[in-house]
Amino acid sequence: MKFLAISGSARRASTNTAMLYALQSVAGPTHMVSVYDRIGELPVFSPDLESEPPLEVAALAEAIADADGLILASPEYIRSIPGGLKNAIDWLVSRHEVIGKPIVLAHASHRGDDMLRQLRVVLATLSDRFNEDLFLRIPLMKLSPNEISEQLSEPRHQNEMRQFLDAFASYCEAA
Repeated sequence: MKFLAISGSARRASTNTAMLYALQSVAGPTHMVSVYDRIGELPVFSPDLESEPPLEVAALAEAIADADGLILASPEYIRSIPGGLKNAIDWLVSRHEVIGKPIVLAHASHRGDDMLRQLRVVLATLSDRFNEDLFLRIPLMKLSPNEISEQLSEPRHQNEMRQFLDAFASYCEAA
């Protein structure tokens, strides 16, 4: 099963991005997880450019088309969806690659429920295969990079991530 894990953070030391790379590392031979961590490189959405999207947008759309499912992980900015992630979604909303694509959320904080609530509404509108019941949350906020690595290496988190990927694969196959 091929998953594209999209980080909604433009921050290089993002806890959400770190969690997605940890998912990639536990995927093993059963699943392949590719991490998209370039949300900040997408140009600002313009409907005038939809017919011939910029290369960065076309590359993201191609990666989405190639994936069996999408995993989104995002921080909360001012109790809302970060602008970079919302911009990426705006680029995708009228494209065919995301239609019917299975989508789930992961989150690397103990807070952020306002953003998650908003993102769930947006994703349920974007794809009829958004599954809000499959959700991975590992609180990593305010930890140093070494502490994040230690947390994500703990057997209980490794098992949690594997179970999340297996459950998502089952959901993708049930189409």
